[in-house]
Amino acid sequence: MEEQKDFLTAFLSAKRVEGCSDKTIHYYKITLEKMITALAKPVQATTTDDMRRYLDNYQHSGRAGKSTIDNMRRIFSSFFAWLEDEDYIVKSPMRRIHKVKTVKTVKTTYSDEALEMMRDGCETLRDLAIVDLLASTGMRVGELVHLNRADIDFDNRECIVFGKGGKERKAYFDARTKIHLRRYLDERDDDNPALFVTLQQPHARLKISGVEIRLRQLGRRLEIPRVHPHKFRRTLATFAIDKGMPVEQVQQLLGHSKIDTTMHYAMVNQNNVKESHRRFIC
Repeated sequence: MEEQKDFLTAFLSAKRVEGCSDKTIHYYKITLEKMITALAKPVQATTTDDMRRYLDNYQHSGRAGKSTIDNMRRIFSSFFAWLEDEDYIVKSPMRRIHKVKTVKTVKTTYSDEALEMMRDGCETLRDLAIVDLLASTGMRVGELVHLNRADIDFDNRECIVFGKGGKERKAYFDARTKIHLRRYLDERDDDNPALFVTLQQPHARLKISGVEIRLRQLGRRLEIPRVHPHKFRRTLATFAIDKGMPVEQVQQLLGHSKIDTTMHYAMVNQNNVKESHRRFIC
């Protein structure tokens, strides 16, 4: 088992060097540890049948849906491909295990009305500034909570955020966000460098869970279903593409390394599809 741990440690170090986030590394670690423990055999002796049975048993145990199983498959493929590249094994047992077919669900976005209801429903300037910043930039909630006051360029209405893998990019906000951010910062009497802090003293940097809880409470109070920070990101991508922004620019705006990821975020407005059908087909 010591050799197994050494392989896993070396693989995770390689993924860290490639720029994977701590969250991703942790997910890789627990997923691979569960597999290695369950199979109870050296990775060099692991076969394709072993991996198929493991994935099949995991799915039918009721612990995971097809999307989770496919994520696990990708992690196992990456791990065994690395072992093969490093000459620890002759051939990856994952080569003949193909992508799992999943049902694509239509993920909703916020309507203009819902966004305005949330703005009107915010009880503090801080929460209003959070809603505005998420809605106008499409940044990740993790990027938002790591922002400092000094990161905000009010003159150019932009800020520097650090995305996945520590990648740096500019995010842009609108005039309304600028006004509400200034008002929020002007009312603060603490010296914490963080852009967003807790309401109670001592004012600590707001965490991801704090933003999620606050938005969930806002949604319940206003009877808006499934209010979550990530939904602002999807809404911005959909709105931008719907208005004609080139998808390559939306990709840069969101900080995606692959354009396919951007397309997964964007929802096509069916009203526009209908209008285009009448315009070009009928």
